[in-house]
Amino acid sequence: MPTLGSLFAGIGGLDLGFEFAGFECRWQVELDPFARAVLERHWPDVRRHDDIRTWPTADAEPVDVIVGGFPCQPVSLAGKGLAQADPRWLWPEFRRVVAGLRPAWVVIENVPGLRRRGLRGVLADLAALGFDAEWTVLSAAGVGAPHLRKRIFIAASDASRVELRVEPGWFGRACRQAEAESRDDGAAWALADAGGERRASVWAAQAARGLESSLRDLALRHGARPWQSEPDVDRVAARLPARVDRLRCLGNAVVPQCAEVVARAVRAAWGR
Repeated sequence: MPTLGSLFAGIGGLDLGFEFAGFECRWQVELDPFARAVLERHWPDVRRHDDIRTWPTADAEPVDVIVGGFPCQPVSLAGKGLAQADPRWLWPEFRRVVAGLRPAWVVIENVPGLRRRGLRGVLADLAALGFDAEWTVLSAAGVGAPHLRKRIFIAASDASRVELRVEPGWFGRACRQAEAESRDDGAAWALADAGGERRASVWAAQAARGLESSLRDLALRHGARPWQSEPDVDRVAARLPARVDRLRCLGNAVVPQCAEVVARAVRAAWGR
């Protein structure tokens, strides 16, 4: 089973999606105490570290894949757009970890604003480290959710370790195929229960038919505004303890079903 290390893990959206696709998480790095508590609950046996600036330690375990979404505020269209001038621009720390641990693959997630405010530099850094990278944009709507939540994903393989038998543009094509398959088999927007098995939500049957109009109608029946850029997560934290922390972590989280699409595309190209 291929192994996974997670940087800027948040509450584990990337980690969960990759586990759906057959990866085993070995370590997680996350600074926020509330998010780390969530990780502890769901991955009690996985090693955790708090600050990427002091990772990896001397005994850090090498992994096949390093995933992570470094803070998006420097490149978000909703922010000041300071990019590399923002102290929260932590891509250099991500790059340092990759250079030290040399995984076979690196998968990076961020907001679409990265395309104009740093993507070229990220790709150049990966190339300098010997990684062949491709990128694409995925939406939560592609896996059946009634909102857009577009995110950019970069998949990069170590050219000295991974022989890709695919044509340029493979990543975007593979992700689109995985999205289509998730709709066809009715598993789109599936949730993991406590036993680790999936159960399809009410959205899955609609997504399986591939009818956008059905999803719009369904969203309206459930009181949501159809095709929002981001989901309204307030209802999942109303009148609950640590409401602000919950909302912040949910807002920063990666949609696990999108992460699974990416993970399956990587495995297909990797042949593992």
